[in-house]
Amino acid sequence: MIEVKDLVKVYGKTVALSGISFSAGEGEIVGLLGPNGAGKSTAMNIITGYLSSDSGTVTVDGHEITDEPEKVKTLIGYLPEIPPLYTDMTVREYMDFVYDLKKCSLPRKPHLSEIASVTKTFEVQDRLIANLSKGYRQRVGIAGALVGDPKILIFDEPTVGLDPGQIIETRALIRRLGRRHTVILSTHILSEVQAVCDRIVIIDRGRIIADEKTDDVSTTVNRNRRYSAKICGPTGEVLATLRSIPGVSGAEVTGERDLDAYVYLIESEKGRDVRKDVFAACASKSYPLIGMEPSGMSLEEVFIKLTGNGKKR
Repeated sequence: MIEVKDLVKVYGKTVALSGISFSAGEGEIVGLLGPNGAGKSTAMNIITGYLSSDSGTVTVDGHEITDEPEKVKTLIGYLPEIPPLYTDMTVREYMDFVYDLKKCSLPRKPHLSEIASVTKTFEVQDRLIANLSKGYRQRVGIAGALVGDPKILIFDEPTVGLDPGQIIETRALIRRLGRRHTVILSTHILSEVQAVCDRIVIIDRGRIIADEKTDDVSTTVNRNRRYSAKICGPTGEVLATLRSIPGVSGAEVTGERDLDAYVYLIESEKGRDVRKDVFAACASKSYPLIGMEPSGMSLEEVFIKLTGNGKKR
Protein backbone atom coordinates (compact mmCIF):
# COMPACT_ATOMS: atom_id res chain seq x y z
CA MET A 1 0.00 0.00 0.00
CA ILE A 2 2.85 2.40 0.92
CA GLU A 3 6.44 1.89 -0.22
CA VAL A 4 9.10 4.32 1.01
CA LYS A 5 12.49 3.86 -0.62
CA ASP A 6 15.81 5.59 0.09
CA LEU A 7 14.35 8.87 1.36
CA VAL A 8 16.93 11.59 2.02
CA LYS A 9 16.23 15.03 3.47
CA VAL A 10 18.90 17.52 4.51
CA TYR A 11 18.42 20.93 6.16
CA GLY A 12 21.67 22.84 5.76
CA LYS A 13 24.20 20.75 7.65
CA THR A 14 21.55 18.70 9.42
CA VAL A 15 20.64 15.32 7.94
CA ALA A 16 16.99 14.74 8.88
CA LEU A 17 16.62 11.51 6.87
CA SER A 18 19.49 9.38 5.66
CA GLY A 19 18.13 6.99 3.01
CA ILE A 20 15.28 5.39 4.97
CA SER A 21 13.15 2.61 3.44
CA PHE A 22 10.06 0.87 4.82
CA SER A 23 6.60 -0.23 3.74
CA ALA A 24 3.07 -0.56 5.12
CA GLY A 25 0.70 -3.21 3.82
CA GLU A 26 -3.06 -3.07 3.37
CA GLY A 27 -4.88 -3.09 6.70
CA GLU A 28 -1.64 -2.85 8.70
CA ILE A 29 -0.99 -0.46 11.59
CA VAL A 30 2.67 0.55 11.51
CA GLY A 31 4.26 2.51 14.33
CA LEU A 32 7.07 4.90 13.46
CA LEU A 33 8.88 5.07 16.78
CA GLY A 34 11.80 7.26 17.75
CA PRO A 35 13.02 9.98 20.11
CA ASN A 36 12.15 13.60 19.47
CA GLY A 37 14.14 14.90 16.50
CA ALA A 38 14.67 11.42 15.04
CA GLY A 39 13.06 12.30 11.68
CA LYS A 40 9.57 10.87 12.14
CA SER A 41 7.62 14.01 11.29
CA THR A 42 9.89 14.76 8.33
CA ALA A 43 9.18 11.30 6.92
CA MET A 44 5.43 11.74 7.39
CA ASN A 45 5.41 15.17 5.76
CA ILE A 46 7.19 13.73 2.72
CA ILE A 47 4.79 10.76 2.50
CA THR A 48 1.78 13.08 2.60
CA GLY A 49 3.25 15.46 0.01
CA TYR A 50 3.57 18.42 2.38
CA LEU A 51 7.35 18.34 2.00
CA SER A 52 9.64 17.29 -0.83
CA SER A 53 12.58 14.93 -0.38
CA ASP A 54 16.10 15.55 -1.69
CA SER A 55 16.11 12.03 -3.14
CA GLY A 56 14.21 8.76 -2.87
CA THR A 57 10.66 7.75 -3.73
CA VAL A 58 7.28 7.31 -2.06
CA THR A 59 4.72 5.08 -3.78
CA VAL A 60 1.13 4.96 -2.49
CA ASP A 61 -1.19 2.28 -3.86
CA GLY A 62 0.95 2.15 -7.02
CA HIS A 63 1.14 5.93 -7.48
CA GLU A 64 4.46 7.77 -7.09
CA ILE A 65 3.97 10.97 -5.13
CA THR A 66 6.13 13.25 -7.31
CA ASP A 67 4.42 12.02 -10.50
CA GLU A 68 0.82 12.00 -9.23
CA PRO A 69 0.68 14.25 -6.14
CA GLU A 70 -3.04 15.04 -6.39
CA LYS A 71 -3.98 11.38 -6.74
CA VAL A 72 -1.81 10.37 -3.79
CA LYS A 73 -3.35 13.06 -1.59
CA THR A 74 -6.84 11.68 -2.25
CA LEU A 75 -5.65 8.33 -0.88
CA ILE A 76 -4.31 9.75 2.40
CA GLY A 77 -6.00 11.18 5.47
CA TYR A 78 -3.48 13.08 7.59
CA LEU A 79 -3.64 14.25 11.19
CA PRO A 80 -0.62 16.38 12.17
CA GLU A 81 0.48 16.68 15.79
CA ILE A 82 -1.57 19.87 16.14
CA PRO A 83 -4.92 19.30 14.36
CA PRO A 84 -5.58 22.08 11.79
CA LEU A 85 -8.97 23.07 13.15
CA TYR A 86 -10.91 26.31 12.70
CA THR A 87 -11.95 27.02 16.26
CA ASP A 88 -14.58 29.63 15.34
CA MET A 89 -16.59 26.94 13.51
CA THR A 90 -18.94 24.38 14.97
CA VAL A 91 -17.97 20.75 14.42
CA ARG A 92 -20.73 20.41 11.81
CA GLU A 93 -19.54 23.51 9.95
CA TYR A 94 -15.95 22.30 10.04
CA MET A 95 -16.84 18.88 8.65
CA ASP A 96 -18.88 20.45 5.85
CA PHE A 97 -15.91 22.71 5.11
CA VAL A 98 -13.49 19.76 4.93
CA TYR A 99 -15.96 17.83 2.75
CA ASP A 100 -16.03 20.71 0.25
CA LEU A 101 -12.29 21.35 0.49
CA LYS A 102 -11.52 17.73 -0.38
CA LYS A 103 -14.10 17.79 -3.19
CA CYS A 104 -15.59 14.64 -1.73
CA SER A 105 -17.99 12.83 -4.04
CA LEU A 106 -19.53 10.48 -1.46
CA PRO A 107 -23.13 11.29 -0.37
CA ARG A 108 -22.60 14.14 2.12
CA LYS A 109 -25.11 13.43 4.87
CA PRO A 110 -24.67 9.65 5.24
CA HIS A 111 -20.87 9.91 4.86
CA LEU A 112 -20.45 12.60 7.52
CA SER A 113 -22.94 10.82 9.79
CA GLU A 114 -20.92 7.63 9.54
CA ILE A 115 -17.73 9.51 10.44
CA ALA A 116 -19.46 11.14 13.42
CA SER A 117 -20.56 7.69 14.59
CA VAL A 118 -17.08 6.18 14.22
CA THR A 119 -15.35 9.07 16.01
CA LYS A 120 -18.16 9.56 18.57
CA THR A 121 -18.56 13.25 17.76
CA PHE A 122 -22.37 13.22 17.25
CA GLU A 123 -23.03 14.89 20.59
CA VAL A 124 -20.76 17.88 19.85
CA GLN A 125 -21.83 18.58 16.25
CA ASP A 126 -23.32 21.98 17.09
CA ARG A 127 -20.66 23.11 19.55
CA LEU A 128 -17.88 25.55 18.71
CA ILE A 129 -14.55 23.78 18.33
CA ALA A 130 -13.02 26.49 20.55
CA ASN A 131 -15.14 25.21 23.45
CA LEU A 132 -14.19 21.53 23.07
CA SER A 133 -11.73 19.63 25.26
CA LYS A 134 -8.42 18.59 23.74
CA GLY A 135 -9.69 15.02 23.52
CA TYR A 136 -12.71 16.04 21.48
CA ARG A 137 -10.57 18.30 19.29
CA GLN A 138 -8.39 15.29 18.55
CA ARG A 139 -11.47 13.28 17.58
CA VAL A 140 -12.61 16.10 15.29
CA GLY A 141 -9.14 16.13 13.71
CA ILE A 142 -9.38 12.39 13.09
CA ALA A 143 -12.90 12.89 11.70
CA GLY A 144 -11.54 15.42 9.21
CA ALA A 145 -8.84 12.94 8.14
CA LEU A 146 -11.58 10.36 7.44
CA VAL A 147 -13.50 12.53 4.99
CA GLY A 148 -13.41 10.91 1.55
CA ASP A 149 -12.79 7.46 3.10
CA PRO A 150 -9.04 7.43 2.28
CA LYS A 151 -7.28 4.07 2.11
CA ILE A 152 -4.41 5.34 4.27
CA LEU A 153 -4.42 7.26 7.54
CA ILE A 154 -1.32 8.97 8.91
CA PHE A 155 -1.29 10.20 12.50
CA ASP A 156 1.56 12.26 13.96
CA GLU A 157 1.77 11.95 17.77
CA PRO A 158 -2.03 11.49 18.09
CA THR A 159 -2.18 11.27 21.90
CA VAL A 160 0.22 14.04 22.93
CA GLY A 161 -1.34 16.23 25.62
CA LEU A 162 -4.32 13.96 26.27
CA ASP A 163 -5.30 12.72 29.72
CA PRO A 164 -5.14 8.96 30.45
CA GLY A 165 -8.82 8.38 29.65
CA GLN A 166 -8.57 10.25 26.36
CA ILE A 167 -5.42 8.32 25.45
CA ILE A 168 -7.21 5.00 25.93
CA GLU A 169 -10.17 6.20 23.82
CA THR A 170 -7.91 7.48 21.02
CA ARG A 171 -5.91 4.25 20.91
CA ALA A 172 -9.11 2.20 20.75
CA LEU A 173 -10.34 4.39 17.88
CA ILE A 174 -7.08 3.91 15.95
CA ARG A 175 -7.32 0.12 16.40
CA ARG A 176 -10.88 0.21 15.01
CA LEU A 177 -9.78 2.31 12.06
CA GLY A 178 -7.04 -0.22 11.34
CA ARG A 179 -9.72 -2.74 10.36
CA ARG A 180 -10.59 -0.68 7.26
CA HIS A 181 -7.51 1.44 6.61
CA THR A 182 -3.74 1.20 6.46
CA VAL A 183 -2.46 3.30 9.36
CA ILE A 184 0.95 4.85 9.99
CA LEU A 185 1.34 6.18 13.50
CA SER A 186 4.25 8.37 14.59
CA THR A 187 5.08 8.45 18.29
CA HIS A 188 7.87 8.56 20.83
CA ILE A 189 5.67 6.81 23.42
CA LEU A 190 6.74 3.18 23.77
CA SER A 191 3.49 1.91 25.26
CA GLU A 192 1.60 3.44 22.33
CA VAL A 193 3.08 1.13 19.72
CA GLN A 194 2.69 -1.92 21.93
CA ALA A 195 -0.99 -1.12 22.47
CA VAL A 196 -1.89 -0.23 18.89
CA CYS A 197 0.58 -1.30 16.22
CA ASP A 198 1.08 -4.52 14.26
CA ARG A 199 4.62 -3.54 13.29
CA ILE A 200 7.26 -1.18 14.61
CA VAL A 201 9.77 0.83 12.60
CA ILE A 202 12.34 2.38 14.95
CA ILE A 203 14.10 5.47 13.63
CA ASP A 204 16.98 7.33 15.25
CA ARG A 205 19.10 10.18 13.90
CA GLY A 206 17.41 9.88 10.52
CA ARG A 207 18.14 6.16 10.08
CA ILE A 208 15.95 3.09 10.49
CA ILE A 209 17.54 0.79 13.04
CA ALA A 210 14.76 -1.79 13.36
CA ASP A 211 11.71 -2.93 11.40
CA GLU A 212 9.89 -5.81 13.10
CA LYS A 213 6.48 -7.12 14.04
CA THR A 214 5.52 -5.77 17.46
CA ASP A 215 5.72 -9.21 19.08
CA ASP A 216 9.11 -9.88 17.48
CA VAL A 217 10.87 -6.57 18.08
CA SER A 218 13.15 -8.01 20.74
CA THR A 219 14.69 -10.30 18.09
CA THR A 220 16.52 -7.23 16.79
CA VAL A 221 18.84 -7.54 19.77
CA ASN A 222 18.10 -11.07 21.02
CA ARG A 223 18.90 -13.89 18.63
CA ASN A 224 16.30 -16.28 20.03
CA ARG A 225 12.72 -16.00 21.25
CA ARG A 226 12.04 -16.86 24.88
CA TYR A 227 8.86 -17.94 26.65
CA SER A 228 7.85 -18.38 30.26
CA ALA A 229 5.59 -21.41 30.79
CA LYS A 230 3.79 -22.76 33.86
CA ILE A 231 3.63 -26.56 33.68
CA CYS A 232 2.47 -29.20 36.18
CA GLY A 233 4.52 -32.40 36.38
CA PRO A 234 7.85 -33.84 37.54
CA THR A 235 10.45 -31.18 36.75
CA GLY A 236 13.06 -33.57 35.39
CA GLU A 237 10.64 -35.25 33.02
CA VAL A 238 9.08 -31.93 31.95
CA LEU A 239 12.53 -30.52 31.16
CA ALA A 240 13.44 -33.59 29.12
CA THR A 241 10.19 -33.27 27.17
CA LEU A 242 10.72 -29.56 26.49
CA ARG A 243 14.32 -30.04 25.36
CA SER A 244 13.26 -32.77 22.92
CA ILE A 245 10.88 -30.47 21.02
CA PRO A 246 12.19 -29.50 17.54
CA GLY A 247 13.00 -25.79 17.49
CA VAL A 248 13.62 -25.55 21.24
CA SER A 249 17.25 -24.58 21.81
CA GLY A 250 17.10 -24.63 25.60
CA ALA A 251 14.87 -25.03 28.63
CA GLU A 252 15.33 -24.53 32.35
CA VAL A 253 13.19 -24.46 35.45
CA THR A 254 13.34 -21.14 37.30
CA GLY A 255 12.34 -22.39 40.73
CA GLU A 256 9.23 -20.22 40.81
CA ARG A 257 5.94 -21.96 41.51
CA ASP A 258 2.24 -21.29 40.95
CA LEU A 259 0.52 -23.77 43.26
CA ASP A 260 1.56 -27.18 41.84
CA ALA A 261 3.01 -25.76 38.61
CA TYR A 262 6.65 -24.82 38.08
CA VAL A 263 7.78 -21.95 35.88
CA TYR A 264 10.02 -22.92 32.94
CA LEU A 265 12.05 -20.64 30.71
CA ILE A 266 11.97 -21.94 27.12
CA GLU A 267 14.24 -20.61 24.39
CA SER A 268 13.52 -21.23 20.72
CA GLU A 269 15.70 -21.12 17.64
CA LYS A 270 15.68 -17.92 15.60
CA GLY A 271 12.50 -17.52 13.58
CA ARG A 272 10.72 -20.43 15.31
CA ASP A 273 7.45 -20.12 17.20
CA VAL A 274 7.34 -23.25 19.36
CA ARG A 275 4.25 -22.49 21.44
CA LYS A 276 1.94 -24.94 19.65
CA ASP A 277 4.62 -27.64 19.79
CA VAL A 278 5.11 -27.07 23.52
CA PHE A 279 1.36 -27.36 24.08
CA ALA A 280 1.16 -30.58 22.04
CA ALA A 281 4.17 -32.13 23.81
CA CYS A 282 2.77 -31.34 27.26
CA ALA A 283 -0.65 -32.69 26.30
CA SER A 284 0.88 -35.94 25.02
CA LYS A 285 2.55 -36.47 28.39
CA SER A 286 -0.49 -35.30 30.41
CA TYR A 287 1.43 -32.35 31.86
CA PRO A 288 -1.11 -29.54 32.34
CA LEU A 289 0.14 -26.30 30.74
CA ILE A 290 -1.60 -23.53 32.67
CA GLY A 291 0.11 -20.49 31.18
CA MET A 292 2.63 -19.39 28.57
CA GLU A 293 3.81 -15.94 27.53
CA PRO A 294 6.78 -14.28 25.80
CA SER A 295 9.69 -13.57 28.12
CA GLY A 296 12.23 -11.32 26.49
CA MET A 297 13.51 -7.79 26.58
CA SER A 298 10.82 -5.18 27.05
CA LEU A 299 10.23 -2.65 24.31
CA GLU A 300 11.79 -0.02 26.57
CA GLU A 301 14.97 -2.11 26.91
CA VAL A 302 15.11 -2.75 23.15
CA PHE A 303 14.62 0.95 22.42
CA ILE A 304 17.38 2.03 24.80
CA LYS A 305 19.78 -0.61 23.50
CA LEU A 306 19.16 0.23 19.83
CA THR A 307 19.11 4.03 20.06
CA GLY A 308 21.72 4.42 22.75
CA ASN A 309 19.35 6.60 24.79
CA GLY A 310 20.83 7.24 28.13
CA LYS A 311 24.12 8.15 26.46
CA LYS A 312 24.87 11.67 25.41
CA ARG A 313 23.46 12.42 22.03
